[in-house]
Amino acid sequence: MLRLRRVDPWSVMKVSVVLAATVGLVLVVAVVALWWVLDSWGVFQAAVTTVDQVAGSGTGSTVVAGYLGFSTVLGLSLVLWVVDVVLITALATLGAVVYNVVAALTGGLEVTLRE
Repeated sequence: MLRLRRVDPWSVMKVSVVLAATVGLVLVVAVVALWWVLDSWGVFQAAVTTVDQVAGSGTGSTVVAGYLGFSTVLGLSLVLWVVDVVLITALATLGAVVYNVVAALTGGLEVTLRE
């Protein structure tokens, strides 16, 4: 029986940065692919047309079209990617520090390994 008494916060931080960046990159690529598919289907143009019909011609359609533009969606995705990486890294590192404190009080996590 083995006991995991300490987790190195620096090691956890390095691994969490790489994993969070990878997951964020996959999500940004997914957002770009989804935007491309929705744009090719004409969903965004239909939304702008609907806003024109409901609010009156030219009233809010330029605002809606601006929010649904590729550069806006991509920019928001990149900002969320950076925030995601920072938060996940901070929370994982804080979790390692908290685990070390709790493991010092309780003796750590018992693990049984077999060949």
